Amino acid sequence: MSVERLISGRSLSPEEEKISLSLRPTRLKEYIGQKEVIEKLKVSLDAARARKEPFEHLLLSGPPGLGKTTMAHVIANEMGTKLLVTSGPALIRPADLLGILTNLEQGDVLFIDEIHRLNAAIEEYLYPAMEDFKISLVLDKGIYAKAVEVPLKPFTLIGATTRSGLLTAALRERFGIFHHFDFYPAEELAEIIRRSARLLELEILEDAVKVLSVRARGTPRVANRLLRRVRDYAQVRSDGKASKEVALQSLK
Repeated sequence: MSVERLISGRSLSPEEEKISLSLRPTRLKEYIGQKEVIEKLKVSLDAARARKEPFEHLLLSGPPGLGKTTMAHVIANEMGTKLLVTSGPALIRPADLLGILTNLEQGDVLFIDEIHRLNAAIEEYLYPAMEDFKISLVLDKGIYAKAVEVPLKPFTLIGATTRSGLLTAALRERFGIFHHFDFYPAEELAEIIRRSARLLELEILEDAVKVLSVRARGTPRVANRLLRRVRDYAQVRSDGKASKEVALQSLK
């Protein structure tokens, strides 16, 4: 693995996603950073719960690794509903989307990562699904063709994009809430590293936390990735404790 990939904010493998899942916060009160976004989401969540309605469709933008997927998990937990995760490139045919939408229950959350990479046919199907909670199917062909409307249970779509400028205006306008994620300052990354170290049962000294928070490029995913490498090095080459010296040696 090259250094460039290690400090990239993008996920490197399904295995890394599984490990990251164990470190993710599950509730809004556990979420570190993005304070302005959190405050606005608290209001929206409280309002939706008070009205006993599904959460509004939400678009999250920002560089990779800043917690957009984590936020989708948190919102589903806060609303007490299920979360289904997919991505724009994975939805190839309208039938792929239809199968997902018709299996969603009332209030469920559908998270589409890289939503700017949806193809035009899929996007067309999404419009009535988002606006009116229904989807149109064309049965048969030629003179026998007829359109049938399939009702859907009200759901929440959360889209995530690293390139919001590539979204079509028609799709963007169908989201009720928009939030942008910014890079994290070192002090917030340090807080994330301490929390992750507790979950990984790693004893880490404060000077090591500072080293990692500075090297993480403002990105929680990179911070957690570096922390796991430090844990490995501390376990094999040291006494299991992550000091500044151990952190610097492992990063080399």
